Amino acid sequence: MDSALVNKGGGKEAKQGKNRDFKKTLKAIKKDWQLYSLLILPIAYYIIFRYVPMYGNIIAFRRFVPGGPVYGTEWVGLRYFDMFIHDPSFWQVFRNTIILSVEYLVISFPFPIIFALLLNEIKSNWFKRFTQTVSYLPYFISTVVVADMIMQILDPSSGVINMIVKHYIGHTINFLAEPQWFRTIYIVSGIWQGMGWGAILYLAALTNINPELYEAAIIDGASRWQQTIYVTIPGILPTIMILLILNIGGLLSVGFEKILLLYNPLTYSTADVISTYLYRMGLVSNNFSYAAAIGMFEAVIGLTLVYTANYLSRKFTESSLW
Repeated sequence: MDSALVNKGGGKEAKQGKNRDFKKTLKAIKKDWQLYSLLILPIAYYIIFRYVPMYGNIIAFRRFVPGGPVYGTEWVGLRYFDMFIHDPSFWQVFRNTIILSVEYLVISFPFPIIFALLLNEIKSNWFKRFTQTVSYLPYFISTVVVADMIMQILDPSSGVINMIVKHYIGHTINFLAEPQWFRTIYIVSGIWQGMGWGAILYLAALTNINPELYEAAIIDGASRWQQTIYVTIPGILPTIMILLILNIGGLLSVGFEKILLLYNPLTYSTADVISTYLYRMGLVSNNFSYAAAIGMFEAVIGLTLVYTANYLSRKFTESSLW
């Protein structure tokens, strides 16, 4: 009896606590409504263009025919998923996606961190701002323009790279027709385009490190390298882990546009990934149900990777998204 009364009283207190928190939140929103109103457009964007279209994924389980009912004519269950897994191209595109994504993540992820640390050491403000501006610019160049630049630079007859190659080995190399060169081209161009922009969050994190920690390290006789290892990097570690988790979540969503613009049948053995295969099946072959199943497969794997990376990060570094 007493136990029941205690539980009832505890539940009532918890409910009252939630009501107080809700009222406090409403009061904060009312007080700073101008600031919170800025969330309307981003929330509307995600609802309209991200969440509402999710309902269309139902065609992954139904047979959809162009010109027929929007959500398909008949229920087929997991047939299209089974078709994809047993497709002769499945292991090639899955392997290519994993290899390219992992290589790109491992090689490119440290560059913005290193670049931010180097920028943080620059004492001249004008030179620091100039370097930041120059490094940001490639990020705003269209992927189409970047792909065209790569084609021009690597052109076998007039490209700058091939002129240098010919000078040393006596002949040119058609880099974009050689499967073994595709991943290198993709990764290097991605680092060039995203390094400066990726450093912004790390630079912001660096400004939040307590200067007193550096003063204490200097008093203890720490060199600049030791300050970086024992003060700077631990200070930005939460930011590093959050961005790493987000990058791992998008592991299978490798840069579709640039691959589509640069690859060709000669490089399919290393360049053809899930997203480009999905494009050919869906938009080129009009097999929309099959393409929807491939897209859902990719999304489920990505979600699983995010949860796994978040769990491991929380367990070993105490930094996580939630």
